[in-house]
Amino acid sequence: MTELRVDHPDLHGMIERLPELVNRNAVLLRRGRHLDLDIMIEIGRVPYYASIESGRIARLDRGPLLMRSWALAVRGPDDAWRQFWQPFPPPHFHDIFALAKCGQFRIEGDLHPLMANLLYFKDLLAAPRRLAEGLR
Repeated sequence: MTELRVDHPDLHGMIERLPELVNRNAVLLRRGRHLDLDIMIEIGRVPYYASIESGRIARLDRGPLLMRSWALAVRGPDDAWRQFWQPFPPPHFHDIFALAKCGQFRIEGDLHPLMANLLYFKDLLAAPRRLAEGLR
């Protein structure tokens, strides 16, 4: 099996489709129905700010934006996101905590909402894999 290579601009196209991927997923919406939170997802040096309201991504803004607050951030280099979003990620790139443990991702901020809604966040961050599956 050959490795799926997603070029740098496509990474940003994938994350920008996150609201569509999340808001059409009934399982994710049910898991996040009590969640209202602003998060930041940083791909390389480009931050994206997502406002989550009742599990839906109400707004996604590409940054950097001055004075934009967030409660939780997940940061990683382009290549780590590229591998994480493969349909079948290689070892150590399959999970946000595995990526954090090997130093590829940084998870910062208030960890309580993350841990209380762990499956929601893991599935939310992995949602762009479905786009990569369609590219195969």
